[in-house]
Amino acid sequence: MKRLVCLVLLSAVLGCEDSGPKAGPLKVNLTTPNNGGDGAILLTVSGPGVLAGAAPRAGLRLFARPFTTVNKVALTGALTNGTILTIEVPDVSKASAYSATIQQVATPAYQLRALTGYSLTVVP
Repeated sequence: MKRLVCLVLLSAVLGCEDSGPKAGPLKVNLTTPNNGGDGAILLTVSGPGVLAGAAPRAGLRLFARPFTTVNKVALTGALTNGTILTIEVPDVSKASAYSATIQQVATPAYQLRALTGYSLTVVP
């Protein structure tokens, strides 16, 4: 009987799922009409939690202040379609609550471009 009680308790403990927040990465993806022809982007990333970190795609340089729930980020380098930034968030289950907005885009000579045709998405 004592063994049965121990087995039941052990299976209950092992069967419990962790339902708390799970920190992890989200990707910020860029769509640009000038694939490889842009040299800088200023964007805002916002969400329900303070970012734990951010890393640019290889070949890009990141400029940012200490992270909060609303973050202005500048990236320089050859911008192409696809993931340009990976952000670390406190709870990946809230991925849909994060957004990224383009503020400005510039050519490699740092001339501002019109934002028509550009978009950002945040995905797990």
